[in-house]
Amino acid sequence: MSNGRILIVEDDFDISTMLRIFFTGQGYNVEVAARGNDALDLCRKQLPDLVVLDIMLPDMDGYAVCKEMRTTTRTSHIPIIFLTQKDERSDRIAGLELGADDYITKPFDIEELKLRVGTAIRTHQRLNMTNPTTGLPSARLIEDQLRELMRKAGWTLLLVGIDNISPFTDVYGFVAGDEVMRFAAMMLSEVINDFGTADDFIGHASNDTFILITTADDTTELETHLRERFNEAILAHYNFMDREQGSITLPDGSSAPLMRISIGKASIKSQRFADIREITETAAEMRQLDQADKS
Repeated sequence: MSNGRILIVEDDFDISTMLRIFFTGQGYNVEVAARGNDALDLCRKQLPDLVVLDIMLPDMDGYAVCKEMRTTTRTSHIPIIFLTQKDERSDRIAGLELGADDYITKPFDIEELKLRVGTAIRTHQRLNMTNPTTGLPSARLIEDQLRELMRKAGWTLLLVGIDNISPFTDVYGFVAGDEVMRFAAMMLSEVINDFGTADDFIGHASNDTFILITTADDTTELETHLRERFNEAILAHYNFMDREQGSITLPDGSSAPLMRISIGKASIKSQRFADIREITETAAEMRQLDQADKS
């Protein structure tokens, strides 16, 4: 099982390669970007658990990357460790003021960096900031976003649930179930990138439920592609026999349908809400109707 996803943003090929090999050997999934704009694009698409960010980059400095991440809803929660040759007090303060979580200078001790990376990821998870399986924002960050909705206009909240995940894990195991969660998180990010807006939010609300908050003018196309991509790609998580028969056989001999998603929607465009509980209850009720329609 992976210890998490790390994005290394470093234009020095030797250093980035060394960090990629080292942290891969420590059980992390590692991506590398040599430019700031590439790093921002990867963050929006894959939501790493942590970013190790060099300040001196060829297209934009690390400070600008950090500022962009912190002011973009979808990436604002991701821990950032600055990695740089600068050791001036003013440089460290500038980075921390922009929202960096830590700062380490070159030449660095790789074991010290390993400890700081692990500590930053565990701290975010312990504070209930991110889900340990998907790396998506969880309880506290979701609640913060919901409170923000009461002061915003033009938003739609989608409650996206994975139906029939329990019988799947009964047959295939919890490791396979975690893979489904990670696949779903990646799919949601891809669809939001294609049909949402740059500042949309994705959260992992519970074991089988995700929250999307978007300011897209029309969510119809977004919802359609969510269903189509999930229904097509989820088949890869089943064996050939289950795919062919369209169901799985449980240990007691009964059968259960394949996984699918159900979606509930609440929008300020069509309804006024008194508090955040009313928003989530409305979305949950709409999801139940969606589930009933497909039964």
